[in-house]
Amino acid sequence: MKKIKKEVLKIVKIFGINYQLNISYKYVKAPKLNIEDQLIKIVLPNKYKNINNESIIEILIEKMYEAIAEKELDNIMEKVRLTLKFAPEDCKIARIDKTLGKCYADKVVINPDIVMYKKETIEYIIFHEFCHLKFKRHNKNFYNALKRYIPNYEKYAYEVAGMKY
Repeated sequence: MKKIKKEVLKIVKIFGINYQLNISYKYVKAPKLNIEDQLIKIVLPNKYKNINNESIIEILIEKMYEAIAEKELDNIMEKVRLTLKFAPEDCKIARIDKTLGKCYADKVVINPDIVMYKKETIEYIIFHEFCHLKFKRHNKNFYNALKRYIPNYEKYAYEVAGMKY
């Protein structure tokens, strides 16, 4: 029996928890991804052994974030909607370059990469975007509204300071 080459590349965050990424190569037709006990196992076809597979791994991680976001963000958005008693006409999950969330007129777009952060931070980002439905600019009224619902919002704003929202 031939030994399967394994390698661990990096740490991936899901809801603020670090997951180790484990890559292995087997006789499979298509890449596979499973999450178990803070370990993300990616199995790649043997034909990928001797090539740079970083882009394939990035795509798999992006698709994983999209699947988690589709499953989990509806609950958080509903909580925010019930708290604020208003919501956008449309809310969707889509990749936005260097941005975690964006408010366009009466539509909110959330980047699936948001699932890297703790749920409290995700709630803050969604509250932030929903507040833009009432206040387009970051002015005193905007921050007063945000502070009413998330008194310590600065803590979360600092956490995501590297990303725009």
